[in-house]
Amino acid sequence: MPMNTPQVTGADLVATRLHAAGIRHAFGMPGGEVLALVAALERAGIRFVLTRHETAAGFMAEAVWHATGAPGLLVTTLGPGLTNAVNVIANAHQDRVPMLVISGCVDAALAESYTHQIIDHAALLRPITKGTLRAEAGTEDLVIDKALGIALQGRPGPVHIDLPISVAEAEVPARPLTIRPAPAASMPADAGPARALIASAKRPLIIAGLDLVGDAGAASLRALAERLGAPVLTTYKAKGLLPESHPLCIGAIGLSPKADAIVKPLIAAADLIILAGYDPIEMRQGWRRPWPADKAVIDCVAEAMPHGMHNSTIWHEGPVPLALDALAAARPADAVWPGEEPARVRADLAQAFAPPADRLWGPHRVFAIMREVTPPATVASADSGAHRILLSQMWRCEAPRLLLQSSGFCTMGGALPLAAGHALVTGRHTLCFVGDAGLEMVLGELASLRDLALPVIVVVLVDRALALIELKQRAMQLPRQAVDFGGTDFAAVATALGGHGICVSSADTFRRAAMAAFERPGFTVIAVEIGDRAYDGAF
Repeated sequence: MPMNTPQVTGADLVATRLHAAGIRHAFGMPGGEVLALVAALERAGIRFVLTRHETAAGFMAEAVWHATGAPGLLVTTLGPGLTNAVNVIANAHQDRVPMLVISGCVDAALAESYTHQIIDHAALLRPITKGTLRAEAGTEDLVIDKALGIALQGRPGPVHIDLPISVAEAEVPARPLTIRPAPAASMPADAGPARALIASAKRPLIIAGLDLVGDAGAASLRALAERLGAPVLTTYKAKGLLPESHPLCIGAIGLSPKADAIVKPLIAAADLIILAGYDPIEMRQGWRRPWPADKAVIDCVAEAMPHGMHNSTIWHEGPVPLALDALAAARPADAVWPGEEPARVRADLAQAFAPPADRLWGPHRVFAIMREVTPPATVASADSGAHRILLSQMWRCEAPRLLLQSSGFCTMGGALPLAAGHALVTGRHTLCFVGDAGLEMVLGELASLRDLALPVIVVVLVDRALALIELKQRAMQLPRQAVDFGGTDFAAVATALGGHGICVSSADTFRRAAMAAFERPGFTVIAVEIGDRAYDGAF
């Protein structure tokens, strides 16, 4: 090695490779074990964004992926820093989010005798990641290459990398950046049997889901639906893959028994079901065996998974858009759906979730008004809880990734950081719909909105209860227990943390508050008083 070869740190090799992959933001809370990495990220042109909790950092990283297509990057210190992130890593695993999780760690020899904050990171994360790796001297950029490949291929997901302190801080000779090309996607080996089913179908139906989320998937789905004249149902996370104003888009399904009752007859009437990246991880138990064993079903999935939720006649495993493109080559011989059942179901589904005429205030009105005043391309996020089910049925999306949520893992506390991450990289107003319990979980991240000057509009539904759990208690004829909590003055909290806060309890005041929020820099919290049992009969 020539004597004049510049010296860099091991962390610089890691950071340079991450930058080459398109990553421009890292999120987390630093500890001493990752300070060298934080400095290297900044030198490489990757901004390190400080959050108040590692779970929030992970959700912000997910939002960056939705906005830019670059894998998310979460950085944690060892021990409690990493364990704080378990929730969001599990969410990334179940929601198919490509994310690199880099944790600082001590050297293996030191860990034999030094136990302060030391746990087996790999053992902890192995069940909820696609892989867990460890960087060693000489492998810094290689490990990042491997992690990126694992995270992005097949079904996307999180990959963990332990970065020992000595590896990150060591000075090493700089070396040329080598980009290893990803394997090319291939068409399904034989689409003939599936094409035969399509050619004979008179009532084809498409159900699109999580594996198809993305612009390429949207184009392939639309082409197939229009070629076949097939109506489309989408899961909540797949909303907008086919614009919801499109006449072939029936609506969303997932967690609503009311919606199920409307669409199940359409499923029963279909003589062919095409599952376009549909993953039943998003669905409630009512979607176990939703069609008989002899129903013709073509299942196009990124990776086969033995879930046992439904049967399929033919499986196509691999890139879902390519599979749909192959299927689009076969067109049904005759006109489809001669009875016009899809149009009736579409109308019935829309009517079922329209604001009730006899209720001038409540969550239906909140969502309808917000949809009216919100620019069409605005990204919104939804937390888990009763509001998410109703919102996911009502909120119309004309493109993919306009309603961000935890749909496979359904964890609380994700909506605010999802909105924050998206606003960070786009600079545009982003909406956050959250229940009061969910917002109280992540109130500290309002300070992150302040520090980052993010234009996030937080609509918090205030009913002082875990509404979805209380509904389930009543359905089980159990006493009301452990679901009620005291009221928080969210408007005052927002003001104290540097934003704008307002409390509303009528349609007119909410409309004015929502319109003003889009004209205001910084973040706004609109506390919407909806009262107890506001979701009765809603979904």
